[in-house]
Amino acid sequence: MMNTFTSPGRSGLLRHVITLVMILLLFSVSRLGAQTPEAEKNFQQCKACHNIEGPKLVGPNLAGVTQRHTQEWLIRFIRNSQEMIQAGDPEAVKLWEENNRIPMPPHNLTDEQIIDILKYIDNGGKVAPEYLAADQTDEAKAAQAALAAQIAAEQEARQIRLQEIERDANRNFGTTFFISLIVLLLALFDLFVTKVVKARFVHITMSLVAVFIIIEITYKEATALGRQQYYQPTQPVWFSHKVHAEQNQIDCKYCHTGVDYGKQAGIPNAGLCMNCHNVVRQGKITGTEEIAKVIKAWETGQPIEWVRVHNLPDHVYFNHAQHVNAGKLDCAECHGKVETMHEVMQVNSLSMGWCLDCHRTREVQFANNGFYETYAKLHEQFKNGQIRKVTPDMVGGGECMKCHY
Repeated sequence: MMNTFTSPGRSGLLRHVITLVMILLLFSVSRLGAQTPEAEKNFQQCKACHNIEGPKLVGPNLAGVTQRHTQEWLIRFIRNSQEMIQAGDPEAVKLWEENNRIPMPPHNLTDEQIIDILKYIDNGGKVAPEYLAADQTDEAKAAQAALAAQIAAEQEARQIRLQEIERDANRNFGTTFFISLIVLLLALFDLFVTKVVKARFVHITMSLVAVFIIIEITYKEATALGRQQYYQPTQPVWFSHKVHAEQNQIDCKYCHTGVDYGKQAGIPNAGLCMNCHNVVRQGKITGTEEIAKVIKAWETGQPIEWVRVHNLPDHVYFNHAQHVNAGKLDCAECHGKVETMHEVMQVNSLSMGWCLDCHRTREVQFANNGFYETYAKLHEQFKNGQIRKVTPDMVGGGECMKCHY
């Protein structure tokens, strides 16, 4: 009797323990990856156009979005809403119509990252407590990360300062050239005509110094003909890439839409600016004056006459799509860290030597890249291990006619 009584009791207790453990495991799994700091970081892209709660911005408020739409639909819509609109998805088209047909840019996020953002929204825009606790207790890592960020910021500031010094020096060359020319002409005029200064060595010294400066500046400008490194023109609207690209994390391709498929990256019209500035009418740095210029251009239909910063000589052919799409280059590799600049400056020389150095040393993404499918011999050598990498000059990047046709 004793054995008959105790055996079911023990097995029942065991079943309860197993059930409790499974519930705890399921709960912990459901929390894993939810409302993480990464979700908060990725949500910054959404904040430019959406509030979770509060006043409506460019797009609709996101509170309760997971109840209004299925998770699968939201993943597809967030990744590429325009594709769904063009395909005629009724929910996507309705949202687009309800929000003044303002396009939402595509986002290069994984399914897990999008699901994490949706959980972050459901949690009211807050990171889960367990992640906050981990951040608070891990003081050593936080201090180390802060120190690394400080060092990187200081190095970046030094680099920017050096670029500004070089830019200012280049701007002063023209003034120095004309002053030297005037000094030379005055010295020669006084030597042969007015003869106010009696000591001829003064004329000779002044003339030699002026000639030396003129020759040096002429040589420097001649070797840099067609180039404009550190060029930083004044624009008709004070537009800050630092505010837009770094602080608000707006992707380059949202404004420069032609970079993937065109020769030129393209400059956005005022209508694209109004996607955000229809609501955002005042900036923390510029106030209302600069944004008012954009609004006026949109209302009057008069385009903003932006000054081109990166110029190549007319005899040079360059295609953005070939470099960005096929070459997989990041914008910063040629244009520098534009997201750190208030006013854009050309930081690289863009000279032929600079381009050829890149073509001779850079490894292209040769495997699984449709752009290079026709190079059968190179593919065979690559697979057989005869060559370890393929550089642009091996696929025509060193031929004169590729750029000077």
